[in-house]
Amino acid sequence: MPRANTRVASRNRRKKVLKAAKGYWGRRSKLIENALDATKKAGIYAYRDRKVKKRKFRELWIVRINAAARLNGMKYSEFMHKLSEKEIKLDRKVLAYMAVHDADAFKNLVESVR
Repeated sequence: MPRANTRVASRNRRKKVLKAAKGYWGRRSKLIENALDATKKAGIYAYRDRKVKKRKFRELWIVRINAAARLNGMKYSEFMHKLSEKEIKLDRKVLAYMAVHDADAFKNLVESVR
């Protein structure tokens, strides 16, 4: 019985890694061992930063809401508290969009909760 070998499978595995490492600098895109390390690390960063991205956007929204609220004479914490008291259910993403793109509507909102 002939000996089975895994030449095709291993070549395909290596091709997959090198394809994923395309665009990396130097050896990281050419040599399989370096490409493996680089793609593993990239996957770790990508997984981590999908979580970090959500945090960063929330921070940005809060900064924008705070800036707009202070222009209208109210602190961020007061504004958010009064929104919840009045049972106005707008999330931070929408409030930040209003603060940047529709200042008049945001001003009216601040006046309505005051």
